[in-house]
Amino acid sequence: MIDSRKISDSMARRVEVRVRVRVRVRVRVRVRVRVRVRVRVRVRVRVRVRVRVRVAVPALRCSRAASLNYAASRNGRAAAVFLLQGTMKVANRREAMLKAVLSGMTDVGALCEHFRMSEATVRRDLRALAEDHRIVRTYGGAAAPVGMHEPEESLETRRQSFREQKEAIARVAAAQVQDGDTIFLDGGTTTAAMARLLAGRHDLRVVTNNLLVIGVLASSDIAVTLIGGDVRPSSMSTLGPIAQLALSRLSVDKAFLGADGVVAGRGLCEASTEQAYLKECVIRQAASVFVLVTSNKLDHASQQHWTPLERAWTLVTDAARDTPSLASFIRHSEVTVLSADAA
Repeated sequence: MIDSRKISDSMARRVEVRVRVRVRVRVRVRVRVRVRVRVRVRVRVRVRVRVRVRVAVPALRCSRAASLNYAASRNGRAAAVFLLQGTMKVANRREAMLKAVLSGMTDVGALCEHFRMSEATVRRDLRALAEDHRIVRTYGGAAAPVGMHEPEESLETRRQSFREQKEAIARVAAAQVQDGDTIFLDGGTTTAAMARLLAGRHDLRVVTNNLLVIGVLASSDIAVTLIGGDVRPSSMSTLGPIAQLALSRLSVDKAFLGADGVVAGRGLCEASTEQAYLKECVIRQAASVFVLVTSNKLDHASQQHWTPLERAWTLVTDAARDTPSLASFIRHSEVTVLSADAA
């Protein structure tokens, strides 16, 4: 008989248990540290200097205090700004400005430079003078009121004055005429000078109310149409209802007009209602409009009758482009300026 306890003890002694345990641990630690330091340093230095300046104004003398603000700019370059503060009495200043406007200085930029004032101050003074009906505001400046006018010059005086300038203007104007054009030549000595330059041309038609032009072109190969009407001896031109009726039946490619004065944004001024209205009739019948005036007529409201210019047009003048009285015309979007500087 087998003893079970002996067998179990024997088996227990022979059983071996082997256990192997492997443990691997990997630890990676990366540490990045970035440090940025920005330092901005702004330094502003202001230096204020008071300077006494004596400025001469027609019929007036005034002192001005000018303060100079100096500031270091962001990129290190210095910028200086002059702030001119006038001490002229307002009433005296406006009287001086009125005299300047009536003498022909009508552009805001020219007035600013002449009186050494800011544009805002000049515009404020012009507005005040206009509200008192002493001037009228125009595009970029001012002009004499409608009721004020100068005596009209005689024909002989016009012939002798600004002859070189008128010849220069006539040359530029004549260069705008193309073969086959039908053109209108207005009354005046500048358009008469232009006619002399066109006399050698052939393929042209000229419509005119200028009797001086007829004398030049009558023996040329150019076809000439003289509109009728009443003769005006001081300009040797025709005008009136008959001239207006004749123009209403015609059309031209280019109209070349003169004027006693021209103001940007307002139009042409003339010595009589008939002259002003006749030019308006011409403008309606023309595809292109050219105004021929010497520099002394720019921004100059010397007469009280007006022809509005409410369309694109070209100014031909002897004034150089940097002339202050030309500035308002250059800025005007509907005006093309052709300079015939005779200097």
